[in-house]
Amino acid sequence: MNFVAPDFTPVVPELFVLFMTCAVLVIDVFLEQRQRHITYGLAQLTLLGAAVLTLLTYAPAPTITMFGHYIKDAMGDLLKFFICVASAAVFLYSRDYLRQRDLFKGEYYVLGLFGVLGMMIMVSAHSLLSVYLGLELLSLSLYALVAIDRDSPLASEAAMKYFVLGSLASGMLLYGISMIYGATGSVDLQVIADAVAKQGRDNLVLVFGLVFLVVGLAFKLGAVPFHMWLPDVYQGAPTSVTLYIGSAPKLAAFALIMRVLVDGLGNLQGDWQQMLIILSVLSMAVGNLIAIAQTNIKRMLAYSTISHVGFLLLGVLAGTPEGYAAAMFYAIIYVLMAAGAFGMVILLSRSGFEAEQISDFNGLNDRNPWLAFLMLAVMMSMAGIPFMAGFYAKWVVLQSVVEIGLVWLALVGVLFSVIGAFYYLRVVKCMYFDKPEQSEAIEISQDVKVAISANGLLLVVLGLYPTALMTWCTTALLS
Repeated sequence: MNFVAPDFTPVVPELFVLFMTCAVLVIDVFLEQRQRHITYGLAQLTLLGAAVLTLLTYAPAPTITMFGHYIKDAMGDLLKFFICVASAAVFLYSRDYLRQRDLFKGEYYVLGLFGVLGMMIMVSAHSLLSVYLGLELLSLSLYALVAIDRDSPLASEAAMKYFVLGSLASGMLLYGISMIYGATGSVDLQVIADAVAKQGRDNLVLVFGLVFLVVGLAFKLGAVPFHMWLPDVYQGAPTSVTLYIGSAPKLAAFALIMRVLVDGLGNLQGDWQQMLIILSVLSMAVGNLIAIAQTNIKRMLAYSTISHVGFLLLGVLAGTPEGYAAAMFYAIIYVLMAAGAFGMVILLSRSGFEAEQISDFNGLNDRNPWLAFLMLAVMMSMAGIPFMAGFYAKWVVLQSVVEIGLVWLALVGVLFSVIGAFYYLRVVKCMYFDKPEQSEAIEISQDVKVAISANGLLLVVLGLYPTALMTWCTTALLS
């Protein structure tokens, strides 16, 4: 039997990230602390190179390689591009924060890059095996990142919770994968799709496997009732790590749902749609209601994330190309909003002080009107106020649900969106109407100022002109 080497061309961005991450790991060993900016520069170069290579090898038509375990298509390329951009923003926002706390180490960037590699593998997974490998590479990187501040008992506790519950979810996912494999005889998503089309709901093993898969995916997304890790990890981890967890991995989680549920188990849509409806309603309800009671802004944003996951699932459960495109648009907009919100928390923190309480934003308009405006844009977008990017994102997912006749579900979404506006507007009220508790000047380097400004203004621009990004998402999913 002749061995035929796979085509490595579609995998060039992933190979570049792997090579550069290993290079960063080795080079960092020989650097002194005062030279650590070299590690940071190489990490940013890696992300820039990966983004450029992804665009240069953009695939209008799907290409399957690596013996059926890898697919390169337009959806994957679009998500990978935004994963690289979001991760670069995370590294930039975090640089001074890490330096002030003696956490400016090579480990942060190496683990972050390995996490990006895991996300890229998840996005292009064409088999349950590559899905699991990408997911575990990302998860293991995140567990270590949460515990990177070894002197913090809170971070260590958060890391242990994350690790234990994450392992449980991975076990659920693996058990579901084994049942799907047992029922179909393959881990290839296309073969599974063909087998499911023939067997359908008649095969109980398939349905049970689907249940375990949805449970595992719901945990990774942070959907209720599998959300218990999210608030503790967001609060306990250093803010730079919370920023990382809360941004790019959400794009990978969306891709994971699309690959497994839509590409592989699309013919069981009647079953997983019902499960996603329950997860969506519970996430929107619990996320928005509990967020109202929070005084810690990282914890508030954690529950906000849970509610946004509920909205994201609305687009997916619609089961239409328009719904998938709306969910993809929502995921990208959410990453921009999360990066802006946690980035602002980092900017208001300084050496020996964490701006983790909502009261730390009191009087921000008096201290720095421009930063207050940017945070206003982020909060208004998260609340879904008209003419902001978040409003259009919610509008298109609700529209996709209405189009399949689930009007009551859209009304539930609107109701909880209105309830959620309360705690976002509370932050705005603190910034503009309360007296500042801090008097120190907010010091920001020029590159960070440019990045956070672009981040906030992009939410305004995409709110006014969302068509280009929405068209890109629709085109990517239909190709």
